[in-house]
Amino acid sequence: MLLKLTILPGDGIGPEVTEGATRVLETVAESFGHQLHLTRKDIGGAALLSSKDPLPPDTLQTCLSAQAVLLGAVGGPAFDDFPSHLRPESGLLKLRRKLGAFANLRPAVCYSAIAHRSPLRADLIRGTDILIVRELLGGLYFGEPRLIQGASGDRAATNTMRYREPEVDRIARVAFELARSRRRKLTSVDKANVLECSRLWREVVTEVAQDFPDIALSHMYVDSAAMALVMRPADFDVLLTENMFGDILSDEVGGVVGSLGLLASASIGGPIGLYEPVHGSAPDIAGRGIANPLGAILSCALLLRYSFRLEREAACIEWAVGRVLESGNRTADLARTGEMPIGTTEMSQKVCDAVTELARAGSVQRAAQEQSV
Repeated sequence: MLLKLTILPGDGIGPEVTEGATRVLETVAESFGHQLHLTRKDIGGAALLSSKDPLPPDTLQTCLSAQAVLLGAVGGPAFDDFPSHLRPESGLLKLRRKLGAFANLRPAVCYSAIAHRSPLRADLIRGTDILIVRELLGGLYFGEPRLIQGASGDRAATNTMRYREPEVDRIARVAFELARSRRRKLTSVDKANVLECSRLWREVVTEVAQDFPDIALSHMYVDSAAMALVMRPADFDVLLTENMFGDILSDEVGGVVGSLGLLASASIGGPIGLYEPVHGSAPDIAGRGIANPLGAILSCALLLRYSFRLEREAACIEWAVGRVLESGNRTADLARTGEMPIGTTEMSQKVCDAVTELARAGSVQRAAQEQSV
């Protein structure tokens, strides 16, 4: 199969982790008989520096002509004082909208090999396997009007949270369908005791649930959900929520499982999926070769699964990551005191070697089940 991808390295550690991830994709393609066609383009701060546009027309067009897009990271303190429409993040928001990527999937699995990295007791996180389904194109991040107005000393800022019923309906249906392939439990998170948007959200999700009688639906307020995620994370299966709540809770889950560097994401819903690690651009470690590439590598597994329906290949990457961690390999963010960490390039190569080993053994489905607690 021909896999036509656009690679957007972006800012900070983005180029380093996407380089490692594309090496893994190349290994998978070679091992399973696929062809890769990769085109690299600028986005975010890198694009601003070269073209004064966080999403240049050429970048957008290249993404729209691809089958899937892999992104590294965008943003950095150098752009903090830029107007909102010229900040690196605005390029990513525009790209998501243009791709029609309304559903953001963020899986979080606790790997037994690094359970010590979690601040929670081992008995609390054992068996944690959460899929956060976040609505990506509505809410405060896209609502209008958004502005700061008034004279200095008396300024006022406005953001608008807005959801339409069809937007809630479509993301709810994605979440219910995904729950059917997992443990058939769905928790919808809102703030319906305070926000009208959340009241509509809860009503629509409850209505959609009637079409999925085999799925156990529960509702939680976002503050209660935040507490439950650290008290009993293994109780959650699929967690459905709106844009900003999902952004915050997915970072919390990263802490629960041990590191944001392990979290991948898929933004789907349109014909072209967008895949990226959950971590940010981490400018403080950019260029030092110590960034954790596993979030980007696991994003490639999601890319193969959701954009190409290549389940064997996706499972191969996930198994390889688990095997590399079980073998004691750690980047700096995962290492215990006294352990010698390895760098971005070496970690990526370890995963490539494990992919090759598994593909030769021909036992993807069995081995893929070994990776979680």
